Amino acid sequence: MTHKKLPENLHRDTLAVRTAVDKSQYGENSEALYLTSSFVQPDAATAVRRFANEEEGYVYSRFSNPTVSSMEQRLAAMEGTEACIGTSSGMAAILLMCMGLLKSGDHVICSQSVFGSTIRLIGGEFAKFGVESTFVSQTDVAQWKAAVKPNTKLLFAETPTNPLTEVCDIRALADVAHAAGALLAVDNCFCSPALSQPVTLGADLVIHSGTKYLDGQGRVIAGAICGPKKLIDEKLVPIMRSAGMTLSPFNAWVVLKGLETLSIRMQAQSANALALATWLEAQPGVARVYYPGLKSHPQHALAMQQQTLNGQGCGGAVVSFDLKGLDADSARKNAFHVIDSTQVCSITSNLGDTKTTVTHPATTSHGRLTEAQRQAAGIGQGLIRVAVGLEHIDDLKADLARGLDSLK
Repeated sequence: MTHKKLPENLHRDTLAVRTAVDKSQYGENSEALYLTSSFVQPDAATAVRRFANEEEGYVYSRFSNPTVSSMEQRLAAMEGTEACIGTSSGMAAILLMCMGLLKSGDHVICSQSVFGSTIRLIGGEFAKFGVESTFVSQTDVAQWKAAVKPNTKLLFAETPTNPLTEVCDIRALADVAHAAGALLAVDNCFCSPALSQPVTLGADLVIHSGTKYLDGQGRVIAGAICGPKKLIDEKLVPIMRSAGMTLSPFNAWVVLKGLETLSIRMQAQSANALALATWLEAQPGVARVYYPGLKSHPQHALAMQQQTLNGQGCGGAVVSFDLKGLDADSARKNAFHVIDSTQVCSITSNLGDTKTTVTHPATTSHGRLTEAQRQAAGIGQGLIRVAVGLEHIDDLKADLARGLDSLK
């Protein structure tokens, strides 16, 4: 059938609904799900050309599938990058990036406040293969500059961070990276392209856990890397073909459909989060609230510049807060009491769902870190993270109040 070409300069919300590979001969309006491991070639000579990347065409779903391509094209369009490569998870995306860009003797500078598994992967697993790493303050640009070495190849940050919502200055870190001849990669999981496009601020690569807001309903595991086409084609695709951190067609299709409602979900969930964060600040048992949308947040002004939705600054949908306690043990006991008292929130470490989730980071997402690493990241035993969903805000307040009001 004849395919319409999308016009230039479409808005992100339109790209989120319309960008995809061409329709099949059947003219389906909803993108097709290609559940196949391989693709039949018209003849042996064509198979040779396609396997050698001399001719475009799908050959094997470990590294090429139309449904995955649709998701990749849509996410790249929303992020404003030339290309995207889907992966089996967010951590697989970071693994693929590091394998493609780093070798023994190279050096990585990473925020000390990133997700616990990221710290373990970069600081632990890659150290086995001779990759050096330095972990620095997320917000202190001077520390990033001071950590640069002649062999520095990559700077990596997530913004806002999980779970303390620290916001880094993307443009400033891009300048540090590029002055050193290195690349800057930004994990955009918390904001998603609905709120932030890191490449517009100088980032080279954007990492996603599609498990979170891109899917948005807690259904599948997925990941992605967005960036320059040349870098992805030459550095990352060959590793994907060999190592197979492959995004399944079904999971790609779920994320593809999730992207269609990303903007309106983020708008509603962020509004809920701001209301909840404001309410939490007034609760007597709460020592501190971490949320970029609050004026009390140390990087509030920066966040309102870097994170926007419909032209307005937006704090995102994740709120964390510290409970008061005489010591670490009592703070942890209080945190468990509040979490266990909930009847609406789901006690799970996932985030980005339409259902509000609540977790204790020190014993879940960051439980594999050493106590010294947790302290460096500012994660105490009284910290609770709430990833705010689409429930009525009054019900969420009442659910947390059930535990907060009964603290001893």
